Amino acid sequence: MSRRLTRPVLAALVAAVVMAGVPRAARAQTMIEHSSEARFQLDVRVPEAALSPYLPPGWTPNVATQGPAKDCNLRVIFIDRVTINGPDGRPLGKGSNRLVYLAAPVKDATGANVQLIIGGLTEDPADVPGPFGSYLLATTHSVERTTSSKGAGPTVDTQDWVFAAASGERLELHIRFEKGVGNKGNPNETKFYSAKNPSVYQISRQEQVLDILKNVTTNPPDRVKEFSFKGSGGSYAKLFDGTEKALSWDNILWINRSVLTP
Repeated sequence: MSRRLTRPVLAALVAAVVMAGVPRAARAQTMIEHSSEARFQLDVRVPEAALSPYLPPGWTPNVATQGPAKDCNLRVIFIDRVTINGPDGRPLGKGSNRLVYLAAPVKDATGANVQLIIGGLTEDPADVPGPFGSYLLATTHSVERTTSSKGAGPTVDTQDWVFAAASGERLELHIRFEKGVGNKGNPNETKFYSAKNPSVYQISRQEQVLDILKNVTTNPPDRVKEFSFKGSGGSYAKLFDGTEKALSWDNILWINRSVLTP
């Protein structure tokens, strides 16, 4: 004789089946913040011998052999964190921040493609040493971003970023460019790992609008009118020894992201 399941029992069974198909790590993720940011990303090639000591044992560089990221083994990412909010929607900390960090595209010991944060400079003392244990306090810091539009001519943006630590590490960028029309990418999820402790990572769920201003491989129209970059000093001296090569100039008009921990 068949028995009919009551509605509460049926609902419980369905929920159990659904959760059984969700990986345990995904169920354990904890939302820690939301942010809306403007960024400028400079893809570069630095000496392999200088980058190698930052990689955990068994991890290897993930250097693209084609496409816009070809030959890039390090990204210098200047970030204006316009808003930072906690899971409850309220401002987190000061509610905003400016920083620059160094992210290396790598493969972890399992062969997965991830990003490794090897260093950074931040203007907020509360952000030191940061989630990856590698941020230094920028005792010198300034950010200026301007937009100029006159008549029928092109819209021109100028950005100046300067961050320097008391121990000598310095990252600065000046760029002036004709603004274009950015492409909005599909939402994606990326894992960012700590070079100091590779067991520590954050999950970034994000979407963004990207405007590639110049690229040495794909050769889009070059809209960069003025450019200078300087990385130097302290623990960054070997990375930026004068032989580094800029490969892609990427203006990220906006990026909205949620940050989670496992």
